[in-house]
Amino acid sequence: MALHIGINEIQEKLSEKEEQLDKVLTENRQIVRMCSNAIKAMHAYDLKTAKKHLTEAGKCLKKLKPAAAQFPSQLNHIYQEYAEAQIVLSAIESKKIPGYTELDIPEIPYLLGLLDAVGELKREMYESLRRGNKHEGEFYFKLMEEIYDELLPLRFSNAVLPEFRKKQDNARRQIEQARGELL
Repeated sequence: MALHIGINEIQEKLSEKEEQLDKVLTENRQIVRMCSNAIKAMHAYDLKTAKKHLTEAGKCLKKLKPAAAQFPSQLNHIYQEYAEAQIVLSAIESKKIPGYTELDIPEIPYLLGLLDAVGELKREMYESLRRGNKHEGEFYFKLMEEIYDELLPLRFSNAVLPEFRKKQDNARRQIEQARGELL
């Protein structure tokens, strides 16, 4: 006697889900690489190339949006990298920090990307100082401080806001280090 409890249907659904996960993981690596290349281009003052990488990353990210509910942890990492790169580009190009709704990024990866952007802004500060542009260096330092101060009131458990405290502590250390260099 054979059981008819729907195992074949479950197996088909799980196979489809596994295929989707494979696509997400493949796109994940590509998007992270594009964002990394965009940041490298920004630091080399090649904003045209940086924008090209971010445009491609954004297109890939849009393709993955339907999978966001099924694989939130995998997509949060991608969104975080994308947020970081977009925040740094906006700081360099427009001298402002975009909000998460402007970037169309979920809240948590946006916050984590914002904290990661502090390190990249520190690098921009150092580059500005190296070129003798103290005013611009001070601007990037002020942005770093403003990001940190804006996020300081957020106090949630790691279950609600994973990795946030760790990244917040790291941002504080980077700011203190940068303050020493700026003075």
